[in-house]
Amino acid sequence: MGANNERLFSGAAKGEPVEQKPSFDKRFALLIDADNVSSKYIKPILDELSKYGTITYKRIYGDWTSTLHAKWKDALLDNSITPIQQFSYTVGKNATDSAMIIDAMDILYSGNCDGFVLVSSDSDFTRLATRLREAGMKVYGMGEKKTPKPFIVACDKFVYIEVIRAAAQQAAQQEKESVPQKSSKKSSKKAAQQAVSAPAASAVPQDMVELIADSLENLCDEDGYTLMGKLSNLLMKKQPDFDPRNYGFSKLSKMIKSLDRFEVDVRQVGDNNTDIYVRDKQGKDK
Repeated sequence: MGANNERLFSGAAKGEPVEQKPSFDKRFALLIDADNVSSKYIKPILDELSKYGTITYKRIYGDWTSTLHAKWKDALLDNSITPIQQFSYTVGKNATDSAMIIDAMDILYSGNCDGFVLVSSDSDFTRLATRLREAGMKVYGMGEKKTPKPFIVACDKFVYIEVIRAAAQQAAQQEKESVPQKSSKKSSKKAAQQAVSAPAASAVPQDMVELIADSLENLCDEDGYTLMGKLSNLLMKKQPDFDPRNYGFSKLSKMIKSLDRFEVDVRQVGDNNTDIYVRDKQGKDK
């Protein structure tokens, strides 16, 4: 064993601080409830998870003797997802819950991952999400908009799968439409993006505007400004299902710019970097 490895292991054994992994090195277990999720969502789900880290476990739970899951076959083969058989002992009742919960706890105690992604719209997984977070795991939830609130708030972050699928389809359509005319590719793409963003401003509800304002009040400096990244993190802590894509925007900065109440200030940092700051025009610096 090399000297560096010996130092890392001895440091961990003595309780000394060990260097944290970068976010993209985080290992996640993806557990899918096939009884509550359609196969058409698997590509946008995996694309979304690629932003968070590496998926080391890919498991999906269901009664594979049933014809209801037949459409999952190609998706499982194409994405190397392991199907876990759980017979439906009672007609009309979700059979996957217990098998998925048992597997999650086994993976937790194995120590082989840093977080979990629970894909389901079933509130029965609320306690599981809570227990995993109590053990120090990062828990991302994914499900349809019908998902009960208790499961949503039990996760660190919750993403609506209809939203990410629609966003992916929209991006693909825009790219397709911009291909034929090479000379006007940039202008047509910009126009398409503006067309998408403009009507979405009215879709941002007042309670969300107030949540943003309250969060800015919690974070702002003496001049009333807050870094966009800090604002985003606090919004997700306060409301785990917060996502600008829910309101038609690809990024939080675009959503904020569409709201007259807020001012966005882009500041140059060094030669090639910029920081984005936000201020509430009705806040303390009014």
